[in-house]
Amino acid sequence: MKKVLRSFFLIINYKTIIVTTLSVISTYGCYHAGLTAKFPDMLVGVAIVFPVVFSIGSAYNRRETALQRFSDFKGHALAIYYAMRDWPVDKQHDLPQRVKVVVETMVILMRTMFTTKQARAIAGNEKKIFQYFSQLSAMIIELRNYGVQSGEISRINQYLSKMIIAYDNLRIIYAYRTPVTLRAYSKVFIYIFPIIYGPYFASTFNDFSADLEYVMPVLYSFILVSLDNIQDHLEHPFDEIGEDDIHIDEKELTMHME
Repeated sequence: MKKVLRSFFLIINYKTIIVTTLSVISTYGCYHAGLTAKFPDMLVGVAIVFPVVFSIGSAYNRRETALQRFSDFKGHALAIYYAMRDWPVDKQHDLPQRVKVVVETMVILMRTMFTTKQARAIAGNEKKIFQYFSQLSAMIIELRNYGVQSGEISRINQYLSKMIIAYDNLRIIYAYRTPVTLRAYSKVFIYIFPIIYGPYFASTFNDFSADLEYVMPVLYSFILVSLDNIQDHLEHPFDEIGEDDIHIDEKELTMHME
């Protein structure tokens, strides 16, 4: 029950209350001023609902892609760890432990980087992450000292290359989101539509029983703002606020490095 309520209050927030209140006030004022109009209902679908649903679908696909790329990152990190642990003929080395520390630190930095909005912090953490990639590359070269053949070292370097690609894909998903102009267009119409449609809602007063006149402006406001809130939560899949966000947990990865 708590989870349901938490999910509900993520999409019904202060913006919903503000827009709903303004919509009711607009409808009330138009009715008592005799200002009524029959606006077409299809305008809502064409101008607002379709762009918002498109944005939600686009944000959801980005989240699914981010999940796949994070799985790629973790999978190749584990492959490097197992190669460091199992492939050398000479087991007298600490490469697996060093790899574990580096990978754990990288995941912590990724979580910090993807949950912040400060450009300076992002740039600084990204520089550190590539320094850790460089350390992993140097560790792979060290395998020559412990009986690992050059062909096997080349294969491990491919794992590292795929880790770098997976990380860069995650960074791009974080940095480039749904087109800004489309989001701005949707938000403007979502927030002003229930208000400017006051004359339309006022014209329907005679179609409802007493005390139900304001059902339409309230429903329109709740539905449209809720859709916008859903899109906002999906838009940033790393902020760990929404129910559907990606949780980057270093312990989930390093628990398999034993």
